[in-house]
Amino acid sequence: MASGLRGSTGNAVGVDRLRDEIKDMKIVGDKEMEATVVDGNVAEAGHIIVTTISGKHGDPKQTISYMAERVVGNGSFGVVFQAKCLETHETVAVKKVLQDKRYKNRELQIMRLLDHPNVVSLKHCFFSTTDKNELYLNLVLEYVPETVYRVIRHYHKMHQRMPLTYVKVYFYQICRALAYIHNSVGVCHRDVKPQNLLVNPHTHQVKLCDFGSAKVLVDGETNISYICSRYYRAPELIYGATQYTTAIDMWSAGCVLAELLLGKPLFSGERAVDHLVEIIKVLGTPTREEIKRMNPNYTEYNFPQVKAYPWHKIFHKRVPPEAVDLVSRLLQYSPNLRSTALEALVHPFFDDLREPNACLPNGRPLPPLFDFQPHELKEVPAEMVVKLIPKHARKDCTFFGSS
Repeated sequence: MASGLRGSTGNAVGVDRLRDEIKDMKIVGDKEMEATVVDGNVAEAGHIIVTTISGKHGDPKQTISYMAERVVGNGSFGVVFQAKCLETHETVAVKKVLQDKRYKNRELQIMRLLDHPNVVSLKHCFFSTTDKNELYLNLVLEYVPETVYRVIRHYHKMHQRMPLTYVKVYFYQICRALAYIHNSVGVCHRDVKPQNLLVNPHTHQVKLCDFGSAKVLVDGETNISYICSRYYRAPELIYGATQYTTAIDMWSAGCVLAELLLGKPLFSGERAVDHLVEIIKVLGTPTREEIKRMNPNYTEYNFPQVKAYPWHKIFHKRVPPEAVDLVSRLLQYSPNLRSTALEALVHPFFDDLREPNACLPNGRPLPPLFDFQPHELKEVPAEMVVKLIPKHARKDCTFFGSS
């Protein structure tokens, strides 16, 4: 597993808080979230594992039992399975990853800090061992039954376009999650893709999940460039950049928005070079200046000159120009020119959601979109806050007080 995080003097309070939390964290016996070591291979269906959590405010420890029900995800990281808490009958997701005993787990360190309606929440964690004396970390997470990936695939199979309201509702929440992790916590996700975006099919609330690749990006510190799933990988990563910014998440987000509108990935090269070719077919050949912005150390400029393909020709004529404009602002070669998550949230594409009578296509209310907490709005210009929170939603927002 990845080694522990290093602190940063940048990114204001969020990163400082993260650094302090990580410094204080104990891998076993933490007062806030005790990570008990238990025996057993939890992922087997029907298997029951019993662990304990510390009581709050000095209350005695509680015993919690989880029964594995089915595997819902596999990957190089390990396995995710659905389980039921036998005491509360609550369904949870448990992500089980092999733990290197020499290091703290970066994903756990980050997950313990996250608290946002559009980010999956960590309920509990425990360690389990196998007969081979391997140590596994089990992250007990809230269970959300669907993913944006499966929703896109459903509409594509039906030869239908996703209703534009759903595109707006989903993508707004994606941007809000990214604004929170980038600005409030100082974390870059580094693997934003439809598979890592969970959806409640009844409320249409979206939650960003899988922080296995997430990291605090520190100015001047080298990071790996082979990160992020290929279809959503920012071009600076393909160019081998090792000092990138949270703008890589915004490129990925732009790819997700394009996919919501198209019903299929916009860039789908099978290898890194093919993927770059697919990007060039749309954005045209990057200029010398753009390549320098992506990776100052890249010196090969011998690319065939290809003109940019007009954005409006990529999408169906019924896709509104505001949607196309937002895609074009996110999918920029120069990372510094890409819209930030906060800038995306105030884009005119989302204006319909800010109307007092806005609702889902089935007539049900929208999921919570404007319940911003003070830390989400810290250092956000007043004119942007006024745009972010429409008048009708201000009575529920602590930023505006009770008036």
